[in-house]
Amino acid sequence: MLEGVTIEQLRTLRAVVDSGSFSAAARKLGRVQAAVSQTIDRLESQLGLLLFDRSGRVPRLTPAGQAVAQSAARIETDISALDELVSGLKQGTETELRLIVDVSFPSDALVFFAREFRALHPSVELVLFSDVLSAVTSHVRERKSSWGIAIEDANLGELERRAIAHVELVPVAAPDHPLAREQRPLATAQLTDAVQIVLGEHRSGGEADGEERGIFSMRRWRVVDLATKLALIAGGLGWGHLPRHLVRADLSAGRLVELQLQAWGNQPLRRSLVLVSRPDASLGPVARWAQSRLGELCRNDSHHTV
Repeated sequence: MLEGVTIEQLRTLRAVVDSGSFSAAARKLGRVQAAVSQTIDRLESQLGLLLFDRSGRVPRLTPAGQAVAQSAARIETDISALDELVSGLKQGTETELRLIVDVSFPSDALVFFAREFRALHPSVELVLFSDVLSAVTSHVRERKSSWGIAIEDANLGELERRAIAHVELVPVAAPDHPLAREQRPLATAQLTDAVQIVLGEHRSGGEADGEERGIFSMRRWRVVDLATKLALIAGGLGWGHLPRHLVRADLSAGRLVELQLQAWGNQPLRRSLVLVSRPDASLGPVARWAQSRLGELCRNDSHHTV
């Protein structure tokens, strides 16, 4: 029944409904009135329904015509969306953005980015993953994400990379931790026997890898997410390095204490956040905008540029 119905017929029906008459619809469409009438006649014949009551001076929609007109409006909206999609695809616009970021990426910057993304690219679906260390780069190599933002300690092999920002890592402990009571910078020997909470990752063979630079203790507890690491340190169970953006509020409120380490002197421990992608990756305009904007927001949050 609907095989012969055309987009032109549905748009003509909508024009008649919106304009109020066949003559007004003809003017709106730039056609003669007879052509509009013939189009509606053919549509009624194909559907087997009377869409307009023509007994009066002005044709009026029948109940069946009202239902068909409402459905036609939805179809026309979908067709317009399809037309926009096809046009965008021809110009290289994406329908989906898949990316992964390391958990050390500032969450406030990520939320701000998501708000801008929603406002500027409402028709593009955002698929956002987060993970730690080399799990981020593996995600990209395995084509689960188009590209990602990894920490420099990750395995960057086989990927194109570009540093976009720095994250400052702060050694912290709970206020009642023995290390927090020291008034002078802590020597490396003082850290050897204190439990250090270290971020690591799961490997298929059970091996864990992580932030090897910055590990001073022989007693290490490994965790695989920053939330657990923060909770254990705040609970007085050990000390460790955490991104400054993550602990700002806790340091201000006194829930954590920043430790002074002789090993770092006056220079803070920093890690580069690295934009990673496969060499064969083809990035559209939305992806290129996202890469640029995420880097800018992260630099603004950390107040350090590369």
